[in-house]
Amino acid sequence: MSFNIELDAVARHYGSVRAVDGVSFSADAGEVIALVGHNGAGKTTLIKLMLGLARPTSGSVRVLGQDPAAGDVTVRRRLGYLPENVSFNPALTGRETLRFYVQLKGGRPKEADALLERIGLAHAADRRIGTYSKGMRQRLGLAQAMIGSPAVLLLDEPTTGLDPELRQQFYGIVREMQAAGTTVLLSSHALNELEGNAGRVVILNEGLKIADGSLDELRRIARLPTRIRLTAAEGGARRLREWMGEPKGLRQINGHIVEIDASPEDKAAFLRRAAGEGAPFEDLDMVPPGLDELYAHFLAGRASQ
Repeated sequence: MSFNIELDAVARHYGSVRAVDGVSFSADAGEVIALVGHNGAGKTTLIKLMLGLARPTSGSVRVLGQDPAAGDVTVRRRLGYLPENVSFNPALTGRETLRFYVQLKGGRPKEADALLERIGLAHAADRRIGTYSKGMRQRLGLAQAMIGSPAVLLLDEPTTGLDPELRQQFYGIVREMQAAGTTVLLSSHALNELEGNAGRVVILNEGLKIADGSLDELRRIARLPTRIRLTAAEGGARRLREWMGEPKGLRQINGHIVEIDASPEDKAAFLRRAAGEGAPFEDLDMVPPGLDELYAHFLAGRASQ
C-alpha cells in the first residue's frame, strides 16, 4: 500500500542536538493529522523534512512516493505549505502576490482570484499587504498553500492571528480538502480546537514520537477518568450525594450540582445505575479527557521512564 506521507525511523541531528530521533508514521489520502508538542519537540523539523528543505541524518522520508529532497518539480507542485510566520512583500497587493505564486506552480491567474474569494479576501485583493492585519496575512498564506489543490497540505500553526469565526471558516476549508482526498498535517499549540478537527494525533517530545492514534484510541491507552457532572432534581445536591453514597472524590459545585471523576469501569457501572427509576437528577453531563489532558499524561509518562 502506498501512503501520501511515509516516515521510517527518521532522525535529524544538528551536532549533538537530536531535533528528531527515530520517528515513524504514515498518512493516507484524506487523513487529517495533528502534530502536537511543545516548542523544540521536533514538529517544524519534521515538516521541513517532508518539504525537502532538510535531509534526514538517518531513516527515510517519502512524500507522494518520492524523496522530497530530490527536487522533483511534479511532486513539489502537489505540496502545499503554510509556515508559522507568514511573510510577504508589503509593497505588493494580495492579488499580485497570489498570482505570482500561482505562476510559480504553473497555474492560471484566475485561480488566484478564486482563492481570494474563497478565503474572504476578495474585498482587499488590490490593497497593499503592508495594510493587512495579521489575520489577513495568515489567510493569504493559507490561500498560497492551497494553490493547485495540493495532495499534501502541511500547516504550521495555521490559525495564529485568526479570530474564532475565521478559525471555524479555516477548519471548514480543511474539511473540504480532506473530502477531496488531501492529506492534511496540522502542527499547532491550540489543542482544544484540534479535538474536533483532526482524526489522528501524533505527540512528540524532545524529538521522539511518544503517542500516535485517534482521540478514542489515546483515551483507551491513557485510561484517564471521565468527569461526570450531575444537576440535582428536587431535594438539591444533598439528596444527590446521599443517593451516590458520598463516594471518595465527590465534589459539590453549588447547591444543585455535583461532579465526580470515574474510571472507564466505574463509568459504565454508574450509567447503569443512573438509568434506573428514581435517580434524583434532572441532567447529566459526561466530559471525557481532552487532548490537553492526554498530552500532559503522555508527557508525564515519558518523563517517568
